[in-house]
Amino acid sequence: MSTPSPEPPEPLTVVPGGIRLTVRLTPKASRNKIDSVVAEADGSSVLKVAVTTVPEDGKANAAMIALLAKAWKIAKSSITITSGATDRRKTLFIQGDSDDLRRRIAASTAREA
Repeated sequence: MSTPSPEPPEPLTVVPGGIRLTVRLTPKASRNKIDSVVAEADGSSVLKVAVTTVPEDGKANAAMIALLAKAWKIAKSSITITSGATDRRKTLFIQGDSDDLRRRIAASTAREA
């Protein structure tokens, strides 16, 4: 009998004042969408997000923040990119109640096996 492999860690961490979320952004996609939580090669997890905007002058980052804010019904100003602004993999800080934010994020995503 084989034991199931452990789940990768969640892409979000509760921090004072909100949550920290790891995202993998795909710019120039065919459509804007919040995809799923997937495991990375290093064993961590990320939330896959795609936007149709090109990755120049921060336009893709702004489109990602607008997409997430609209989907989760939160203010765009409550989402800050804390690292990876010019990288596909980004760390976001989302200000607010961590339990409420967790529910909103979980409702819009699915874990990919």
